[in-house]
Amino acid sequence: MIGRELIIFIAAIAVFASAVAAYLAAFHGEVSLKEVLSTAFAAVVGLYAGRFVERRLSHD
Repeated sequence: MIGRELIIFIAAIAVFASAVAAYLAAFHGEVSLKEVLSTAFAAVVGLYAGRFVERRLSHD
């Protein structure tokens, strides 16, 4: 169970980071590592918050 969550976390960080980096490169012409990682981390926190809410709502 922990291994599955770790894989999901790593995959989510990678997907969000690559999407943010692609967006910044395409529309702003420069990519800042700080912006990419902070935005990817915020997206993953939102992903986990959504998963938590979904699990809580499905048990009620």
